[in-house]
Amino acid sequence: MAATLTGRTEAGSVGAPEPAPRRRSLRRQEGAAHLFMAPWLLGLVCITAVPMLASLYLAFTSYNVLSSPTWIGGENFARLAEDPRFWASVGVTLRYVAISVPLQLGFALLLALVLDKGLRGLAIYRSAYYLPSLLGGSVAVAVLWRQVFGHDGLINQFLAIFGVEGSSWLQNPDTALGTLIVLNVWTFGSPMVIFLAGLRQVPEEYYEAARVDGASVVRQFRSITLPLLTPIVFFNLILQTIGAFQAFTQAHIVSGGTGGPSDSTLFYTLYIYQKAFVSFDMGYASALAWVLLVVIGIITAIHFTLSRYWVFYGD
Repeated sequence: MAATLTGRTEAGSVGAPEPAPRRRSLRRQEGAAHLFMAPWLLGLVCITAVPMLASLYLAFTSYNVLSSPTWIGGENFARLAEDPRFWASVGVTLRYVAISVPLQLGFALLLALVLDKGLRGLAIYRSAYYLPSLLGGSVAVAVLWRQVFGHDGLINQFLAIFGVEGSSWLQNPDTALGTLIVLNVWTFGSPMVIFLAGLRQVPEEYYEAARVDGASVVRQFRSITLPLLTPIVFFNLILQTIGAFQAFTQAHIVSGGTGGPSDSTLFYTLYIYQKAFVSFDMGYASALAWVLLVVIGIITAIHFTLSRYWVFYGD
């Protein structure tokens, strides 16, 4: 009988409700969590979700800001195929992404390998190299870049020392986009810091075993460093690709908002800006923005699909 009573007592204690003070404490913790999350949720709804839904609606309308939107269905998307400046902006943006992102990541990785050798004052070097990433997208640096690559800029003044007459880099359609690519490569600090953090996580025992086997530095990088660093490479590739597709400030300042010369710096985002805030064709601009969103989503999905063939996670 004692065993039976004990079993009933234990069974009853298992199914017993939680004490009231504990429930009140959990409710207070949940309330505090919701309170701290409220600003982020409010921003997500009001600053991101609502404008996105509004732009999706406007993409199917004719809207010039001054009058009410008029539903026109898919006409804005049909206009894309016949818009030569749309295709020009697509070509410029694709060239910019395809050239600047690999160069930026390669330069960032190279510098991270150099800084990973235990230099004195590493924190100072790391901060100095990271600074361009903070300033590279600013208006001030874009203005400075225009002065550096202008007809009487620092680049041509330097070339004049050797008797070379430089061209007007920003006024030449063949070189204008190249100056913006150089500017994007110069903002290598953010991926460099991420690469450096990844290099610090590679076990030193792997390198010691490779050196015992007589592996060269190049072989160590190819067989140890790069495979173990592929998740970091993939992470930086996704971030920098998305950022390159959204580049705007540099092209707007350097070209004066025109995308010139001859549309050679007409980034896709700059074309959206022109349609929205210069021509006030908000419906068409919204359609352009949603095409960009879909393209970025597709390219990101392709990256994730292909990553299974080259990204090594250690499992």
